[in-house]
Parts: sequence; structure tokens; C-alpha cells
Amino acid sequence: VQMLAIAPNKETECRETIKKICDSFAVSPIARDILETASHLNGGAGNGGIELAKAHAKHTTTDDPYFLQPMDGVDGTGYRASWWTQFYCILWRSWLSVLKDPMLVKVRLLQTAMVASLIGSIYFGQVLDQDGVMNINGSLFLFLTNMTFQNVFAVINVFSAELPVFLREKRSRLYRVDTYFLGKTIAELPLFIAVPFVFTSITYPMIGLKAGVSHYLTTLFIVTLVANVSTSFGYLISCASSSISMALSVGPPVVIPFLI
Repeated sequence: VQMLAIAPNKETECRETIKKICDSFAVSPIARDILETASHLNGGAGNGGIELAKAHAKHTTTDDPYFLQPMDGVDGTGYRASWWTQFYCILWRSWLSVLKDPMLVKVRLLQTAMVASLIGSIYFGQVLDQDGVMNINGSLFLFLTNMTFQNVFAVINVFSAELPVFLREKRSRLYRVDTYFLGKTIAELPLFIAVPFVFTSITYPMIGLKAGVSHYLTTLFIVTLVANVSTSFGYLISCASSSISMALSVGPPVVIPFLI
């Protein structure tokens, strides 16, 4: 697309480049094969060619103009690849998109560390008396609110932004809905495990919650579950919203009742 685009202030140069590309294609073996096939179908064999063209058109017609026809040896669903191949390609593409923005990962981890340090400083060194129990109760609620809002708003714009591309590729029968969702979710899973780990590892000892590896791991497991459920809830809001602005507006009123 970039090679065939006409850049501002370079119209003449771009048109010359485009002409060279088109001329090179016109004399290529692929172009000759296409021309021979078209001539054969459109009347290269007289009436037989016309009948063949009609039969070909009838064979390739479907009720949905977005569907691609299945190739030989592919099932009647019209998909060009198996479930595992679709899943692998979506997973690889989603993972590449995560790797292309390392600054976002660093910012999220730094933000989590800063918030965790702030909460740990406010509730530092609680003891098990009446005031300490109430303070610990408040700190645990902040565990929930931080993991919920941070993860909901981290993904709330994902599907709204990618919806046009997804719909086009889905209608072209490139992949199923489940392979797309699983691929995107699993590609982002390491980050949604790392964030609860950083948050819990900082706040747990600072607040002075119950000592012991098993208690820490239990807390980490629950916080990780909360983070991932919140992520899925953010996906739900994103899918149900027609635009990013609507998703951002709908998010908080829907999330708060669950927190309460």
C-alpha cells in the first residue's frame, strides 16, 4: 500500500514508480496465467467457454458476499485453516502487538508499584487490635478497587478500536470468534499476572498482613483472579459498546455496584 500510494508533493515521482510496478506485473508469469484463465472462461472456447463461465459463477455464488469459498479439501464452513492454525496466528499477531509497545508495559508496572507503595505507606505496620482490623479491612477493599478499575480501563478500548478490522476478517472467514478471543486474551495474560504479583508483593508485607508463604500465595491467587475477572468484564463492556467514548462512559456505573 505504501509503495502504491501517492505522497503529497511527490505526485510525479510516485506515479512513475506505480507505472513501473504495473508494467512489471503486466509481463510477469502470474499476469499471463490470469489473462489465459480469464480468456478461457469468457469465451476462449466459444459457447463452451461461456457455459463454463456461467457454471463457474453459479458455483462460486453464496448468500453472503463476504464469505470466501472453501478450497479443495477444506470443510464446508469456508475456513481456510484449521482451528489450531487460526489460534496460533492470532496468538502470534496479538503477542507481536504487545511487544511493539514495551513502554506501555513498563508504565503499567511502574504505576502499579507506585500505587502499591502508596497504599502500603498509608496502612503500614498494622496490628491486630480493633483499629488495626478496620484498617486492614479498608486496605483489602483498596486491593479490590485498584485491581478492578486498573484492569477494566486497561482493556475497555481494545475491542472498540479493533472492531472494524475484526468484522472484516471474520466475514472473510479468516478465523473464528473463539480463536480471536482466546488468542488476544492469552497474549495479554502475562501482563495481567505480573501486575497483581507486583501489587501484592509490595503491599502484603508493608501492611503487615498474616505472615506465611501459604497465606501470601492465597492472597496473590485471589488478587490475580480479581484482576483477570475485571479484565474479562472490561472486554464485555468493550464488546457491548459501539465506540470508545461510550465504553468509557458505561464502565464506572456498571463496575461500582459489583464493588459495593
